[in-house]
Amino acid sequence: MKKSTSVLFFIASFFANAQSFNNFPVTTQKPPLHGKHWMAITGKPLAATAGAMIFSKGGNAIDASCAMLAATCTMWDVLSWGGETQALIYNPKTKKVIAINALGVAPTGATPKFFKDKGMKYPPQYGALAAVTPGTAGGLMTMLAEYGTRSLKEVLSPAMQMAEGYPIEAQTANSIEREKERIKAWPYSKKVFLPHLGQTREAPDAGEIFIQKDLLKTLQKLVETEELALKKGKSRKEAIYEANDRFYKGDISTEFVRGCKEQGGLITKDDLAQWKVKIEEPMSTNYKGIEVYKLQQWSQGPVMLQTLNILENFDLKSMGYNSTRYIHTLYQSMNLAFADRDFYYGDPAFAPEEPMKGLLSKDYAKDRSKLIDLTKNNPNIGPGDPYPYQGELNPYQNTLKSFGNVDFESKKPLTEQYFKDFTAGTTSIEAADKEGWVVSVTPSGGWVPACIAGNTGIGMSQRMQSFVLEEKENPFNVVAPGKRPRVTLTPTLALKDGKPFLSFAKQAGDEQDQLLIQFFLNMVEFNMTVQEACEAPSFITNQMYSSFGEHEKANGSLILNNQIPAWTSKELSKMGYRTSFRERTSGPINAIYFDWIHGSFWGGSSNHGEDYGLGW
Repeated sequence: MKKSTSVLFFIASFFANAQSFNNFPVTTQKPPLHGKHWMAITGKPLAATAGAMIFSKGGNAIDASCAMLAATCTMWDVLSWGGETQALIYNPKTKKVIAINALGVAPTGATPKFFKDKGMKYPPQYGALAAVTPGTAGGLMTMLAEYGTRSLKEVLSPAMQMAEGYPIEAQTANSIEREKERIKAWPYSKKVFLPHLGQTREAPDAGEIFIQKDLLKTLQKLVETEELALKKGKSRKEAIYEANDRFYKGDISTEFVRGCKEQGGLITKDDLAQWKVKIEEPMSTNYKGIEVYKLQQWSQGPVMLQTLNILENFDLKSMGYNSTRYIHTLYQSMNLAFADRDFYYGDPAFAPEEPMKGLLSKDYAKDRSKLIDLTKNNPNIGPGDPYPYQGELNPYQNTLKSFGNVDFESKKPLTEQYFKDFTAGTTSIEAADKEGWVVSVTPSGGWVPACIAGNTGIGMSQRMQSFVLEEKENPFNVVAPGKRPRVTLTPTLALKDGKPFLSFAKQAGDEQDQLLIQFFLNMVEFNMTVQEACEAPSFITNQMYSSFGEHEKANGSLILNNQIPAWTSKELSKMGYRTSFRERTSGPINAIYFDWIHGSFWGGSSNHGEDYGLGW
C-alpha cells in the first residue's frame, strides 16, 4: 500500500510539473522551443540570432539578452537606443530576483505649466518634446557590467553589423512608409528612414539593405572607449562604465542634446549626466505557492500582483477556461486593480509616497473581491482606499470621490488612434542559461515614427505622454523634472519551490499585464504547455485610462477572441458588456518554462507577430 501511494504521488508530481505537447485540447501554430544549455527569445528572429551568437561564444543569459536588446534597438522593433529598458533578473548565486530600472526621467523645464501654456491637456505623443532622457543604453551597459561576462564590444558586435546594413523586414519598412509624413518633419529622421525621397514609396522596401551610418559611429565610440580603458588596465566592469560615461557625459551626449534642442526638446547635458540606472528590489506576491515578481509602481507591474491576490478568492479552475463566468470574474478583478493603478501608481522617488503596502495586502484584495457582482458588469468601478490596510488615513479622500466620473451610457466611440496606442507594440526579451541566470526584459521607446537626436542615429523616447498634468487624474504621476513617468512596461518572473518556474513578458501598451495574467493562469490553472498558453485565445478590457495620447477610457468594453463562442458573447452582453471581436488577442507573449524534472527549457512565443527564438 505504501509503495502504491508513492507511485501515485510520483505520477501526480510529474503531471503537475512536466509539460507534454498539446495535452490541452487546442493546437498551436508554432512549435514550442526546446533547449538544455540556453534559450533566447525576442521580437525579431534576427535579434534572437544575435543572442544565440553570444551564447555560442560562452556568454551567459545577461550577455545574450544585452545582445538581443542592442539588435532590437538597431532594428527599431519597435524601439530605439534612446528608449527605456526594464528588466527582472534571477541571480542563481544569491537565489534572488533583481529589478533593473532604466527608465528615463522628465527633463529640466517639463512642468504642468509648461505644457498647459502650450494648450496641451497631456504631454505630446511625438517629437522631441515627447522625450524623457534615454535609458536603454545605460540599462544595457549596467546589466552587462554588473551581471554579464563578455565585453561591450562582443555584445554590440551583432548590432554593429546590422547598423552597417541588414535586410529590413516588411513590418518595420511598412511602418516607416505609413508614418513618412510625420518623419519628414524631423531632418535627422528623414535622413535615416526615407532613402527614396520623392519616389512613390519613400521608405525602404522589405528585404532592402537598411544602413544606419550615424548609429554605427555612436556604437563604435562606445566600443573604442571600452577598448582604450582596457588598454589602460581597467577591469571589464570599469571599462564598460567608461563607455557609459561617454554616452551620458561625453561627446555622444553633447550631440544628442544639440539635436534634441534643435527640434524643440528640453533635455539638457545636466539631465543626462545626472541620470542613473537603479538596481531595485522587485515587488512580489504568492499565488498558490508560486512567487510572482514584478517591477515597482513606476511601472504597471503591481497590477498583476493585485489581480492575483483578488483572484485567490475564487475557484477559477471550476469555472472552466474562458467560460462566461471565468471571463466575467477575471475582467472584474483586473478592473479593480487597474482602477488602483490609474490613481495610485507613480515614481516612488518623488512625494507623495504610493500606498503599496496597502495595495498589495491580501486583506485589501479580499475586501475588493467582495465588490464583484457575479451576475453583471460594473462599468463604473473606481479606485479603492488601501491606506487603512497600512494603518494610515488617505490624504486624497476628496480627490478619490470625484475620480473617474465617466458617463457610461454616452457610449462615446473610441478613435482608431486610441486602439493603436492601447495595443502598440515594442518588444520583449527572454533568456536563460544552464548556470541558472534568467532574464526578462520589456524595453521600449523611440519607436517609429521616432525623432532622431542629431547625428547620433538615436531615436528619442516618446514616454513623456504617460504623465498627467492634473493632480485630480493621479496625484502620484504628475510630470516634474527628474521624475519617471508611470509606464506600461512590465516583465515577469515566477519562482516555484525556490527555483525559476516561468520567465515571461509581452509587448504592447496597457494590455500587457492583463494578457500576461491570462497566460499565467492558462498554465497554472488549466495545465497548458507554454506554447499553448502563448497562443490560447484571450480577451481584453479597455476599462482603464490609456497611458498614451488623450488617456481615454472605455468602460464596459470587452474585446473577445474570434474563437470564443457566440453564445458566450451573448451571455456577456446580457451582463452589461459591450463586446467586439479580434482575430488575435494573445500577444505577442514570449516565455520560458523551466522543466526541472527533465533539466530542460521550454520556450513559447505567440502566433501574433514576428517574435520567436532559439534554444540549444
